[in-house]
Amino acid sequence: MKVIDLFSGIGGLSEGFRESGFDVVVANEIDEEIAKSYKKNNPDTVMINEDITKMDISSVFKEYKNCDVVLGGPPCQGFSQKGKRLSLKDPRNYLFRYFAKVVKFIRPQFFVMENVSNLLTTSSGFFKKEIDDVFSNMGYLVNMSVLNVSDYGVPQNRRRAIIIGTLGDIKVKFPAKNEVKINTWDAISDLAFLNSGEGEFRQEYRFPAKTDYEKMLRENSNYLYNHISTRHSEKAINRMKLIPENGDRSNLPKEELTRSIYSGTWGRVIKDQQSVTITTRFDTPSSGRFTHPSLNRALTVREAARIQSFPDTVVFYGTKSSQMKQVGNAVPPLLAKKIANQILRHKGDK
Repeated sequence: MKVIDLFSGIGGLSEGFRESGFDVVVANEIDEEIAKSYKKNNPDTVMINEDITKMDISSVFKEYKNCDVVLGGPPCQGFSQKGKRLSLKDPRNYLFRYFAKVVKFIRPQFFVMENVSNLLTTSSGFFKKEIDDVFSNMGYLVNMSVLNVSDYGVPQNRRRAIIIGTLGDIKVKFPAKNEVKINTWDAISDLAFLNSGEGEFRQEYRFPAKTDYEKMLRENSNYLYNHISTRHSEKAINRMKLIPENGDRSNLPKEELTRSIYSGTWGRVIKDQQSVTITTRFDTPSSGRFTHPSLNRALTVREAARIQSFPDTVVFYGTKSSQMKQVGNAVPPLLAKKIANQILRHKGDK
């Protein structure tokens, strides 16, 4: 089955669908640095590095009319608005309209849209109903739910709205939840124990995989990429030294407390639990519970990618800030793969 991935980022959705046997033929990403990173990882996929709002949808996508699935996570900043301008016509939600335009033009058998969890819950379900109306008017049956990726084998508490549409008379079901959850130490215990400022872009694995999850993500990978620790200031390192295992800012003396709006600031990752949501600031201890469980440094790009369920064969290119954006904004590939498998089951192909 052929796939279009809009607002692709590094390609978390693409990776999961590709692992299930789908052919991702074309992707669209506005950020040039991220688009280049996607292309290096997916050389056989056509990358359209353009602003979708400036495209002529019919001319750009006419050669992809035979695609079976459209994927995407259009940013929708206005969905939490509780004021008077409750509408998909709100200019802050305009990118959703372009996702819908492509779906309307291509008329794929299926589409999958990912977004912030409050998309389906805010304003007494106003947006949930409006989205259902938009796609129902195109002839799609829509199934919508807020999923926590920790229920699907990803070692992270990350709640996202997932919307699956299909042309037909039966909705695609969501994947069954895993009985056993994966914790953060299951994901990163085999990675090199780097101190602040250590590591190289490409290095040898120092330790064997210790868990089935690590073995899965290391499959077909000959080298370890993106495992470089942030070079923290001496003051930050000394502050981290004061925080015990599972601790956070509550363990700091008054003179070491910093102002922060983030929950879990200066908190260590808890080994035997799922991680908090990986954001684009996971290299900064003050931005959340992103300090290594025992070492005095924040998570590396590779450790965060593991917590997002990216295989080690996916390499993140570009500046450090771009790499963190690529990881933090992605849909976990493992969740994407399970959704892809549900589509195959729906078709009777699995």
